[in-house]
Amino acid sequence: MSRRTHATIPCLGVLCALVLAVPTAFAQPPDAALKEEVKQRLGKVEQSLDDWDVGSARRELAEVEKRVPSELEPLKYFQGRVAFEEGQYDDAVTLLEGANIEDKPGSYLRLAKDTRAIVKDHQRAESEHFIFFYPKGKEEILVPYALETLEAIHRALAEDLGWTPPGKVRVEVVNNARELSRVSTLTEKQIRTTGTIAICKFNKLMVTSPKAVAQGYDWQDTLAHEYVHLVVSQLSHNTVPIWLHEGLAKFLESRWRGKGGLAMTPSTQALLGKRVKEDKLIPFEKMHPSIAMLPTAEDAATAFAEVFYAIDYIHGTQGTAGLRTLLQELKAGQPDKKAVEAATGMPFPLFEKTWLSYVKKQPFPQELVPRDDRVVLKEDAKGAQKDSEKKGREISFGGFSEVTEVPARKFAHLGEVLRERNRVKAAAEEYARAHKLVGDKYESVSNKFALALLELRRLDEAESVLRGSLRMHPGSPSTNVHLGRILLFRKDYPKAKTAYLEALASDPFDPEIHVALTRIHGALGETALASRTRTAAANLTGLKPDDVDRAAQAFLRAEDELSETKNVPAGTPDAPKPAPAPEQKAAPKPAK
Repeated sequence: MSRRTHATIPCLGVLCALVLAVPTAFAQPPDAALKEEVKQRLGKVEQSLDDWDVGSARRELAEVEKRVPSELEPLKYFQGRVAFEEGQYDDAVTLLEGANIEDKPGSYLRLAKDTRAIVKDHQRAESEHFIFFYPKGKEEILVPYALETLEAIHRALAEDLGWTPPGKVRVEVVNNARELSRVSTLTEKQIRTTGTIAICKFNKLMVTSPKAVAQGYDWQDTLAHEYVHLVVSQLSHNTVPIWLHEGLAKFLESRWRGKGGLAMTPSTQALLGKRVKEDKLIPFEKMHPSIAMLPTAEDAATAFAEVFYAIDYIHGTQGTAGLRTLLQELKAGQPDKKAVEAATGMPFPLFEKTWLSYVKKQPFPQELVPRDDRVVLKEDAKGAQKDSEKKGREISFGGFSEVTEVPARKFAHLGEVLRERNRVKAAAEEYARAHKLVGDKYESVSNKFALALLELRRLDEAESVLRGSLRMHPGSPSTNVHLGRILLFRKDYPKAKTAYLEALASDPFDPEIHVALTRIHGALGETALASRTRTAAANLTGLKPDDVDRAAQAFLRAEDELSETKNVPAGTPDAPKPAPAPEQKAAPKPAK
């Protein structure tokens, strides 16, 4: 999900200004040796910042501060740069203004001002190695899961790459694409075009809240992905070209939850297979300076898949030792091709040929699977919905507009009409006809079919449909929620827990997830975790903690309909608004 870019503001002009400014800043003209020393030290400060080594920049700057007057503008500039990288935004603004830096888009002064304004009221939470800043409100739900994810990827990369960042890593959550643009060097158009949702830059991680995305997104993997970028940048002194950088991040982003290489989805594999067949792969050199700057989201997804398999191949043949060698060679100043040769033991042209052969051997889906991993921002989704409404209901087919096979779309639409009229058995038959034509290709068809089967208490069939859908669309929050209902109804608490946590990893603001997990953790004797989900459910629904407990215990009793989720606060997926249980107040429907 993430894209990585660099903004470099050349230091040459600043150093020239220093040479001109130093003679007039001292009471007595300095000797040439002092001028040269200060110039060289400030050059080292700039180089350290470019190397993502803020500690060295700070130490070198301290030596300069001993040798020149504090009011010297070039000194204030570098002090402001370091303060900005350290998250001291008030100091950064003051210092950069003192350096007479122009307040314009892309300047460090504008970045410092905008970042300060966006995060000034953020809440703060800390773990052993991270500081997590988040907007007031429901983002508080993210905190424990985010910190657990980050600490897990921290441990994994220490094991795999042998590096841990000095001090605590700063993580900032922004509300939407507009804010992400203001705190980074990407334009809002670039963010929307490529689906960029998070960035690692300026010695920190910046991630968009899942609330900004129409169907949520894999926000925990994204946090891990950005942390990989940070470690790779620091470990290599920022010498890794973008194609290897993104390949490492994509391959290692799943290490927080298991082994590497779990991030590739069938839809992306299908897209890569299509581009291979059409001979339209993105050359590695075309990915510079950022995959986020490629012309289309499809180009970006193709590039991510290509570089993922490049690292997958290196790791598969050389293990983590190959990855370490790759980074060590790049840190030592070797160009990317030479570093790859050292890591793989083969000439680069042979590596490219072998990599392409490896890609072509992948089990690509026979059909092009709809892109379920594409990030769609809420405001863009609303615009698309309005456009669809203008075209009329016949074209939208009640939510099945993505189904390109017309007969299947008609069957699914008819099923939806029948289900709305409470003719569930007939609806299930129509959904079954649609599902028979398209299989597990579309989440919408599979989920509606499964919901109808749930209402008919055909649980085994419903579970089979849902698991088939998850094989094609792993991580789908709605599919995992529906599967979780079945498993919880059967009191298979460990598997139900897994399903609901998978849903939470994409859509953490669905209240059903937290109500169900409160019940599950309680049944498993996980008191602390039950308390956490109880608080989250109360945050989302407005219920008191005791009322959350009552809702959790009433959730999916044997006499209830599985697809109705009675006694669950309003806002759960595909569930009608239930009447409040006794002693409960009606819960507001949360934004999703």
